[in-house]
Amino acid sequence: MRGESDDQLPLFHVFEVEDRIRSDHPLRDLKRRTDRILAAMSAQFDAAYSRTGRPSIPPERLLKALLLQCLYSIRSERQLCEQIDVNLLFRWFLDLQPGDDAFDATSFGKNRPRLDEHGLAQAFFDAVVAEALTHNLCSEHFSVDGTLIESLASAKSFRPKDAADDAPGDGNGFKPRNPEVDFHGQNRTNDTHASTTDPEAKLYRKGRGKEAKLSHMGHVLTENRHGLIVTVTATAASGTAEREAAVEMLLDLHRTRRKPKTLGADKAYDDGDFFRVLELVGVEPHVPLVKDPVDPKTVPPSQRTRVPGNRARRRMKRRMRTRAYRLSQRCRKKVEEGFGWLKTVAGLGRCRTVGRWKLRQALQIGAAAYNLVRMRKLVPA
Repeated sequence: MRGESDDQLPLFHVFEVEDRIRSDHPLRDLKRRTDRILAAMSAQFDAAYSRTGRPSIPPERLLKALLLQCLYSIRSERQLCEQIDVNLLFRWFLDLQPGDDAFDATSFGKNRPRLDEHGLAQAFFDAVVAEALTHNLCSEHFSVDGTLIESLASAKSFRPKDAADDAPGDGNGFKPRNPEVDFHGQNRTNDTHASTTDPEAKLYRKGRGKEAKLSHMGHVLTENRHGLIVTVTATAASGTAEREAAVEMLLDLHRTRRKPKTLGADKAYDDGDFFRVLELVGVEPHVPLVKDPVDPKTVPPSQRTRVPGNRARRRMKRRMRTRAYRLSQRCRKKVEEGFGWLKTVAGLGRCRTVGRWKLRQALQIGAAAYNLVRMRKLVPA
């Protein structure tokens, strides 16, 4: 018998939202774990908000919404709010009732400085890492790597620093938003040019034969047992940024009383001075050498430069014959899994906002989401 649709809509709907979410849904584990972490941060949220005035959107809800954006590859905050408005699953995750109004996309822009000023995004990421430590999921051996993250600014915004706004216009003074620009034959460098949209972005290329793009650089430090991200940061794109960020992240580990024993990296970290700094803080570097270290017996004294660094590179060459080095290099590839997830699933291959501090905050939320997904399989909540 053919069924018929009833065009008369009911006036009221009575149902339990919990019953609409299947019992084995992956978000159930993430919600229980996230709610427990955010509940422990209540004192930090209280310190970030005034006791008087109009009530704001709960910061827990904003952080959980940003987690949803990473987990479901939502390309913008405006689209995220549209999904929250119509998606019952998202409303359940954010503790919104079916009849509640979804907040506006501008709420993220207004609250992002508050999250950064009081370090709430960093505190949430640290709490996720602390829970992994509680379950003994992190080892004492780590890997580090960096990647280029394309800036939101267009290549046409990369103009000479002393240039005036000379975009051509018609007789009425109208200037097109996307003017024709020809860069052929121009010598554009970071010393003479800067982006008018994102001044912190640098023109950088990944390697030979690659095109140069306005970019920032993201860095992560992962442990070797399960590939969990323990530290994340963002810096300017340069040839030395990876090594400088690695030292900074290692010092952050020491401040939290986590002392790494080894640090694996790729050949971009081949630098004698970098090896020497790691040895001074008690970390054994496991880095492949691009060139053989300088032998002081065969090189004239006039050409012996950076002798302490060369000695560290010779020690690194002997270390490359050990089994620990081979294991570290094998586990080092787990850091690429984290980068792949952040840049594809979380959508951080290109910045969504302008400003490096905003990129750092997005990396912290994305890394927390990645760890929560990994911990769901390792230690179910």
